[in-house]
Amino acid sequence: MATSTTTGTAPGTQPHAADTHDLIRVRGARENNLQDVSLDLPKRRLSVFTGVSGSGKSSLVFATIAAESQRMINETYSAFLQGFMPSQARPDVDLLEGLTTAIIVDQERMGANSRSTVGTATDVNAMLRIVFSRLGQPHVGSPQAFSFNVASISGAGAVTIERGGSTVKERRSFSITGGMCPRCEGMGTVNDIDLTQLFDDSKSLNEGALTIPGYTADGWGVKIFTGSGFLDPDKAIRDYTKKERADFLYKEPVKVKVGDINMTYEGLIPKVQKSFLSKDREAMQPHIRAFVDRAVTFTTCPDCDGTRLNEGARSSKVAGLNIAEACSMQISDLATWVRELHEPSMTPLLDALRDTLDSFVEIGLGYLSLDRPAGTLSGGEAQRTKMIRHLGSSLTDVTYVFDEPTIGLHPHDIQRMNRLLLQLRDKGNTVLVVEHKPEMITIADHVVDLGPGAGTAGGQICYEGTVDGLRESDTLSGRHLDDRSRVKETVRPHRGAIEIRGASANNLRDVDVDIPLGVLVVLTGVAGSGKSSLVHGSIPAGAGVVSIDQTAIRGSRRSNPATYTGLLEPIRKAFAKTNGVKPALFSANSEGACPVCNGAGVIYTDLGVMASVASPCEVCEGKRFQASVLEYHLGGRDISEVLAMSVAEAEQFFGAGEARTPAAHAILVRLVDVGLGYLRLGQPLTTLSGGERQRLKLATHMAEKGDVYVLDEPTTGLHLADVEQLLGLLDRLVDSGRSVIVVEHHQAVMAHADWIIDLGPGAGHDGGRVVFEGTPADLVAQRSTLTGEHLADYVKS
Repeated sequence: MATSTTTGTAPGTQPHAADTHDLIRVRGARENNLQDVSLDLPKRRLSVFTGVSGSGKSSLVFATIAAESQRMINETYSAFLQGFMPSQARPDVDLLEGLTTAIIVDQERMGANSRSTVGTATDVNAMLRIVFSRLGQPHVGSPQAFSFNVASISGAGAVTIERGGSTVKERRSFSITGGMCPRCEGMGTVNDIDLTQLFDDSKSLNEGALTIPGYTADGWGVKIFTGSGFLDPDKAIRDYTKKERADFLYKEPVKVKVGDINMTYEGLIPKVQKSFLSKDREAMQPHIRAFVDRAVTFTTCPDCDGTRLNEGARSSKVAGLNIAEACSMQISDLATWVRELHEPSMTPLLDALRDTLDSFVEIGLGYLSLDRPAGTLSGGEAQRTKMIRHLGSSLTDVTYVFDEPTIGLHPHDIQRMNRLLLQLRDKGNTVLVVEHKPEMITIADHVVDLGPGAGTAGGQICYEGTVDGLRESDTLSGRHLDDRSRVKETVRPHRGAIEIRGASANNLRDVDVDIPLGVLVVLTGVAGSGKSSLVHGSIPAGAGVVSIDQTAIRGSRRSNPATYTGLLEPIRKAFAKTNGVKPALFSANSEGACPVCNGAGVIYTDLGVMASVASPCEVCEGKRFQASVLEYHLGGRDISEVLAMSVAEAEQFFGAGEARTPAAHAILVRLVDVGLGYLRLGQPLTTLSGGERQRLKLATHMAEKGDVYVLDEPTTGLHLADVEQLLGLLDRLVDSGRSVIVVEHHQAVMAHADWIIDLGPGAGHDGGRVVFEGTPADLVAQRSTLTGEHLADYVKS
């Protein structure tokens, strides 16, 4: 009988040296708020990292382990190739051993390019285009002929060729057959710009006629018009001649000299189209989005009917469908259609296409369509879409890193996600997951709990071991792991209702529903059942409605909680008033900035292909301000000392005494209310966790005046203990007379609701109907829906 030496080690013999590397060793990690963290993580196991929002989970998993793995892989390429890749600094850690290739699947929203769709982002469109170019009847061309990003062009001319010592001129012609609709240029929509929203024609350019965001009278956006020589800057726009108006609005790009600077002048309409309309609306800053909504009317392209494709691409069919019809189908239906295609010469391609589409269904995204714009996907949908390419991978001994993969998932969908993560582990991979949901924590082989608090109060390992050990530990996560909310015995009486009639956006099936006012209403249902379509489609923001969606807040390393919330404005004014100087002196992005580091606090040294090195500015010692500015005080503190304060400390500082500033105090109270009292005012936004950013956005929107608050999954990134604080905040909003409508999957929020509206029963075309409306107690008692069953299990009824 033959014995195998590859599957194990014979008794009494030493293991092979290669089999001893079964741990990822971290020693002395100090990235962000980590406090000299050391731990050993088992390879080929599922490790879950938990702890309150801001405790250091992402700093350890993403900014240390995954970042170093990616950096070391990049270093295996030549210096020439590294020059084209983003340079990464080595994490602040003493030792990292046993690393394997890291594949990061994070929550970053997918590219906000308006040409990016689910199909283009996952390469399914590329495979479909090949299918249609080979099998489509009539045949219209190569795969490019089915791409809405490739225009049809042709040209001819003479070319000069050196041949045999003489110069010969030859006539050449070329043509490219693309699939782009020429009317809408592959966008699917055409726009009509309202000129009255771009400028006030009763004013001249020097008088500030342009009303476009960022186009100030002394800014370069306006200077190029006033200094071009084509226009009279002191003449009212309504008095322009026909030629001046054409030059002002539509002139083709032309080189001009403004002062001593060479610039390109082009008409206002193409300038607006390039700078505003080429971006995805969902990715715009709120004030830019408001301008675009005000100034531009988007309508479906009449030539392509919104498919983005020209007539040629739409004329070619396979099994009765053209490519536009295939891309608009629900992916679960498209998978069935592809399964019926049989062409021996294309078997490898069709097999790959079937596997990819089946992965969509398996991961719970079968309700999407390939033509869905990528920018409209939620954080959870984007993360699962990125997982698609890894599910069928044959790679083993890889480290997969996930950032809260349960975001946006109904408890029913979480069970499916758990199975997928365990499958990845069982193939011989290391799976690292940052997570708060107990349903996922309980399947872990190894748990690392960070804390005990957030920010500077966190960054330590509170527990490391098994799930059962976590339950017995006295950590915050251990105490809350088996928390179960009780369903409210009495609910608040509602006063009136928002009547929604015939809602049919996306997959909604002519829905009629009344949303009670004056109470806490929770909309729930499996992912893709139509919750967001119902709320955002029927209750638009504005007119007394404050809508807080899932869009991630953006900010550079110069942005911080003080600048993002508008807190810095009243603080600067208070400093200026007390000291009798200009407010601009107290901005590190304006006149008060240190001239050496330009207000960054650090000096960045570019080292070519190596990561740039950041060193504290020796002149301002990292304080970011000129020395003369730091001589001005308010309440005994200079501006750098104020920005170094925590929110809780600043709330007391600006609440009373010499520094009392009601406008600043009101913002700080809201930040404390959402549980961000530990944040420093000047802490860069780039260092905040997902949960901290979510709550920062919530605190900012709470300042808006409105009777109805619509919140889309506010528990995103929140620890079990933080959810309790959020529920208290929602209760305070309702008790103050406001109506709160929450789209949510967290059972603790469902149990706390006064009224539940459950959509389903499934996702996509299997959903879009109201399957239950009533109190949580009734939902639990009836157990008539998937939500009812999971909520009943949760409250142990």
